[in-house]
Amino acid sequence: MTTAEGWTGAVRARLGLGRLLPLGAAQDGAWLAERAAEPVLRRAAAEVPGVVPGRIRTGLADPGSAGAPAVPPPPAALPPGPLRIEAEFASATAVPLPELAERLRTALLTAGEHLGLPVTVVDLRVTALLDAPPEPEGAPAPGSAPGSEGLPPHAAAAAATEPRDAALTGDARREARGTAAAAGPEEAAGGRRDGAGSAEPRDVIAAAAVAVPGVARLTGTLGAAVRVEESGVRVECATASGHRPVEVARAVRAAVTSVLPSPLPVTVLVTEVDCGA
Repeated sequence: MTTAEGWTGAVRARLGLGRLLPLGAAQDGAWLAERAAEPVLRRAAAEVPGVVPGRIRTGLADPGSAGAPAVPPPPAALPPGPLRIEAEFASATAVPLPELAERLRTALLTAGEHLGLPVTVVDLRVTALLDAPPEPEGAPAPGSAPGSEGLPPHAAAAAATEPRDAALTGDARREARGTAAAAGPEEAAGGRRDGAGSAEPRDVIAAAAVAVPGVARLTGTLGAAVRVEESGVRVECATASGHRPVEVARAVRAAVTSVLPSPLPVTVLVTEVDCGA
């Protein structure tokens, strides 16, 4: 791969994630990719009778009042602060629009709370009045990336071609867990015992992260799934169905912090959320 191809792939992957939204409070040190949040919000909107969801975007409610992150943020991540959801929808019901809009607003706020997004404002825009709901769309096209539903074609294509070489799944995940189990307390902390080498720090961190309940797998959308630098540690992961992403992110930070040989700030980026069946 040439340098230009590498940059192109990195940019494509970064754009595919959309905005990186602050997850929880500033001290939680976590972010959620907009690409991961959008299907959850869309599903909540679609469950409101008479609503046909359109474009949904999430950003800062007031950029001027955003706070400072407590840990090094991922590249181009939004700073911690209240969020605003902007949603377009078509109405396919005889329910008065103000009432329908209030139901939709409540559904989006509830979905945002489940994710752990600090949503305080929901702006809605009616794009059409339909006589009847449209035919349901088919399943996502083969090869589409998880969380790419509802994205514009160029973003969905980018998501489908994101590099997954650094993702930790299947056998690799079991191997990482085996590394953690085989390592003694000193090795798990990154130390060294006489006559024996210690596990690689990234392997120990990866093993600690994937062992957290609610972590479906580690991902590597922005590069390595685990990045260890002098300024701090960053872990990318996907969360499993039935778990709140913000709680999983907090648990990952705690687990990773506990195995570090010396104190370092830990950042968690959730790039995928399993919505369940």
